Amino acid sequence: MEHKIGQRISVIGTSGSGKTTLARQLAERLGCQHVELDALNWEADWEMAPTAVFQQRVTDALQGDSWTVDGNYSRVRELIWSKADTVVWLDYSLPRIYWQLTQRTIRRVVSREKLWGTNREQWGIVFSRDSIFLWVWNTYGRRRREYPVLLAEEGNGHLTAVILKSPRQTQKWLASIN
Repeated sequence: MEHKIGQRISVIGTSGSGKTTLARQLAERLGCQHVELDALNWEADWEMAPTAVFQQRVTDALQGDSWTVDGNYSRVRELIWSKADTVVWLDYSLPRIYWQLTQRTIRRVVSREKLWGTNREQWGIVFSRDSIFLWVWNTYGRRRREYPVLLAEEGNGHLTAVILKSPRQTQKWLASIN
């Protein structure tokens, strides 16, 4: 069975859930632009862009009629969701997210993959107070409580919510998109 979805899609979920991968796949399948919020937010040396700069970058990136955007930044959520017609939430279990995050982090550290700007993941950061693993631990429960409330808000009634609970369900759903 094939499903039609909107043309302006926000992909959300805990860090490491696969937001960027899914948003890229959707953009390719739908023939639209992919916007990665991390790329618009992170400056050199892991400095966050000032809020006004980040908001302007997001506004500029969402000018087209169709796009997929991935990320969880509350400081630009209203900009995105007010223009979006669909929100896809990757609501995976914490063990699943840690498994994916571990694989991704090891690959990035070992390959010295360049991320945004000049940034690379490093073992020193992985085992520091700024660790992505600690970030996930500290944000996972909050996001699971927060997203249902946000999606139910009156101002977000125009959004179609797609909640996916596993990578298998996500791949089956993606395969159904025409």
